[in-house]
Amino acid sequence: MERSATILRTSSDGKRCIAVDNEVFDEVLAYIGQDARHKNKFIDIVNVILAGLKNRDLYDKENIDASCKDVTAMKFFKGQENDRIYCKEIRRGDKTMIVIMGALLERKKTTENSKRELATIRNVGTYTYPDHKIHERRPPKSPR
Repeated sequence: MERSATILRTSSDGKRCIAVDNEVFDEVLAYIGQDARHKNKFIDIVNVILAGLKNRDLYDKENIDASCKDVTAMKFFKGQENDRIYCKEIRRGDKTMIVIMGALLERKKTTENSKRELATIRNVGTYTYPDHKIHERRPPKSPR
């Protein structure tokens, strides 16, 4: 399914970017901005990704099958609310890695992925983001 996204942050070397799918843009930004605790956790996760570090407690692949090999999860408050933002990692021709936040799942309840989580992960795995649909600024909403 072809989608569009908006870049939020880019690493200092320009090799990694964090973006958000325009379909869930408002929902994801409202979740992140709801209080300082969420904002600070998001900044921590983004800094780990942009620096190219590995921290499986904050950000990790969701390898459930071949259809979603590029799906990852930003993990908020593991052991507490256990919220997730499922992302799709893509690489551009110039080797830039873009992590696109595609779905928000609040209050993951089990250690294993439930049917609801598996469906969300597989759904994010079907998203495609052509280069011409990834923007530095969010395009204006079209009138309905």
